Amino acid sequence: MGAGREVAISLDGVWDKNVMQLKKLNTALFPVRYNDKYYADALASGEFTKLAYYSDICVGSIACRLEKKEGGAIRVYIMTLGVLAPYRGLGIGTRLLNHVLDLCSKQNIPEIYLHVQTNNEDAINFYKKFGFEISETIKNYYTNIDPPDCFVLTKFTAPSQAKK
Repeated sequence: MGAGREVAISLDGVWDKNVMQLKKLNTALFPVRYNDKYYADALASGEFTKLAYYSDICVGSIACRLEKKEGGAIRVYIMTLGVLAPYRGLGIGTRLLNHVLDLCSKQNIPEIYLHVQTNNEDAINFYKKFGFEISETIKNYYTNIDPPDCFVLTKFTAPSQAKK
């Protein structure tokens, strides 16, 4: 064994009894307040929404919404992905995102996307490492935060769904 102790990162589902953990994390992590529909969508997504624990402390989360496109195809929208600042750089965000990417692969979901504030370079670079690309810029997407603009980052998980 090495001198350093391995600290386990574990993921757990979100359900009615622990959704307050997700609400507390979101309050600490994001400049936006999320409404009841956000939490209903997160709960409805099942395995696509997870809490991350570091040494049994809840330190991060990913919350997704499953969307049906015209023609019936499903795509995943990442509503939020965040890790508390003292726990960043430990692979927790990577573990959360890889969990969702693996689910997309196993369930043949060809598209996953999200919105990122245009000045959030850390997030943009993080997602680009996983093959996400900026597919659109939306002006005035956010209210009450500056800058109000966002990028849409998209990743196609199946080659047949790439832009033509």
